[in-house]
Amino acid sequence: MATCKEIHRLVSEGLDRDLSVIERTKMRLHLLICDACTNFSGQMQLIRKAMHKMAQLDEPDATPDPESDRARGPERR
Repeated sequence: MATCKEIHRLVSEGLDRDLSVIERTKMRLHLLICDACTNFSGQMQLIRKAMHKMAQLDEPDATPDPESDRARGPERR
């Protein structure tokens, strides 16, 4: 079984690169049983989304499109 420390690393790396099948499976299984890591994963996704929106606001003549967020639906873990 993977440790929380390893899962935190995989969650962070998964934001920057595609995880292997083994890494994704290990992470998903751990997230099924660990509320702390599930919360961490959700917080990381929230931070990433906020940073993307901030980057859009920094672009000249850019406005956030709330419809695009709704069209994507809920995010999966």
